[in-house]
Amino acid sequence: MLLDSADGNATLLSTWITSVQAEDLPHLHAFTRGLEKDRAAVDAALTLPHHNGGTEGVNNKTKLIKRQMYGRASLPLLRHRILLG
Repeated sequence: MLLDSADGNATLLSTWITSVQAEDLPHLHAFTRGLEKDRAAVDAALTLPHHNGGTEGVNNKTKLIKRQMYGRASLPLLRHRILLG
């Protein structure tokens, strides 16, 4: 599977991009052009086992709590909810 980190994913992605460009799919053509612009980062994301998912999860949860608390209470209560969450 392409989304699991593996060494052959860069080759699989190149094959997929080539097959998409051969079809008449303008929206996917724009997507593949975006992938090609930063190909080194895309290859690293698909082949290396490292990720920042835990950090992104904490950021997402903090933003969710902040949005829920908007206009309701003071900063100490927001801080308390974030620390408990």
